[in-house]
Amino acid sequence: MAKTNSGRFFEDYQLGQVLTHAVPRTVSGGERALYHALYPARHALYSSDEFARASGLAASPIDDLAAFHVVFGKTVPDVSLNAVANLGYAEGRWLKPVWAGDTLRSESKVIGLKQNSNGNTGVVYVRSRGVNQRDETVMEYVRWVMVRKNDLDAPAPEAVVPELSKVVAPEDLVIPEGLDFSGYDFALAGEPHRWGDYEIGEQIDHVDGVTIEEAEHMIATRLWQNTAKVHFDATFRPDGQRLIYGGHVISMARALSFNGLANAQMIVGLNGGAHANPCFAGDTVKAWSEVLDKAETSAPGVGAIRLRLVATKGGEPFKLKGEDGKYLPEVLLDLDYWALMPL
Repeated sequence: MAKTNSGRFFEDYQLGQVLTHAVPRTVSGGERALYHALYPARHALYSSDEFARASGLAASPIDDLAAFHVVFGKTVPDVSLNAVANLGYAEGRWLKPVWAGDTLRSESKVIGLKQNSNGNTGVVYVRSRGVNQRDETVMEYVRWVMVRKNDLDAPAPEAVVPELSKVVAPEDLVIPEGLDFSGYDFALAGEPHRWGDYEIGEQIDHVDGVTIEEAEHMIATRLWQNTAKVHFDATFRPDGQRLIYGGHVISMARALSFNGLANAQMIVGLNGGAHANPCFAGDTVKAWSEVLDKAETSAPGVGAIRLRLVATKGGEPFKLKGEDGKYLPEVLLDLDYWALMPL
């Protein structure tokens, strides 16, 4: 009996299959410190216990994307160890803050399967959730992944592509209990721009850029216990390059967006996302955002803002797709999310 795990291949998945992912992870303040060392993350709510308390929370939570990466990383050995690419996200919601000392585990359910026409790969759709030590779901999301087949003669399953919402409805966003921005300190947060200052359709060039380093990427990916071979094994791709973990690009772009969106404090919804083109060490990531929508919430002083966050590796800002409708080659990430901002 083999003692090692070579990962699941496309033919190993079944519709409705529930995957319980191994190795729960207890997070600590060290998680925040290392996250902020890897990315230029400066949002005040995730940097200061005192700022968080003044905003109605017990303390500063673990960064929303750091928590996402922990939950995501658990799923990799069962979902995307043999992935060609992570293709997209939908219906993501952050349901409870993650605090230092919380222990997170993950589970996924297969909700869709579709073999590709080449017969060598297929797309697997899963709904994943992160659960804390109190069995509370802290976040949930759908993603779909292109996975290799091991047995090319294995019959194709009946194609099932789930119908997914294009956007999380504002009324379905979960506001952390106690969050109150009515006494928000804009000076400490770093920018004066509030919810009412942003207009739907407005575009923001975040100006700054960061060149991706091989070592930092691998430290980050190990931190999240993401074991996908394409991120570490240079022999796994025909071009001999390690693929930068898409979550690394997401966090880098989100951190860069501080310049212009410093008060978009908490991500609470993930409407959709695409890793449009691969990222490799040496690429310089820049970012721009577009305001897609705005909504009021029931929390005092708190508004929700829907943003498109685009990461690029060059080229002009605010250019996304060509005349053929395909992403331009310099576009790395197209992410659609909801964030909470003071009114």
